[in-house]
Amino acid sequence: MLTALALACAGPALASEQHPTQGELEAELVCPQCHEPLDESNSPIAQQMKAYIRRHIAMGWTKSRIVDSLVGPPNNLGPSVLGVPPKHGFDLLAWVLPLAGVAAGAVALAAGAWAWSRNRTSGNPLLADGPALDPALDRRVDEELARYDG
Repeated sequence: MLTALALACAGPALASEQHPTQGELEAELVCPQCHEPLDESNSPIAQQMKAYIRRHIAMGWTKSRIVDSLVGPPNNLGPSVLGVPPKHGFDLLAWVLPLAGVAAGAVALAAGAWAWSRNRTSGNPLLADGPALDPALDRRVDEELARYDG
């Protein structure tokens, strides 16, 4: 089932890589001058980047090739133009640490709930295994309960 899901997700991702759209690339890049998403920026460099993207999409370049050419040579804008960190090397930590934090929090919450539910019986005198009632008191409690049951 996971394989089918992975294959279903891979098709659109591959199509996006081979035939990127202007809006898709602009949403994933940041203007190096004003540090806003490229699709929201109107600075001169943002306009140049948009024209560059449009021109290279028309030339048939892939998404990664366009992004790589903006980050590295010939434009050398650096990784600061990426809206999201890369998913390799040291930058992978930006993706893994939040997920690991959520998983650790879920495990801690589950362990706390389990421990709390196990310790509830020790503090409850009605559920605790204490000494049995005196037979006379037990008979009296039963009579009183029978009187209210009607």
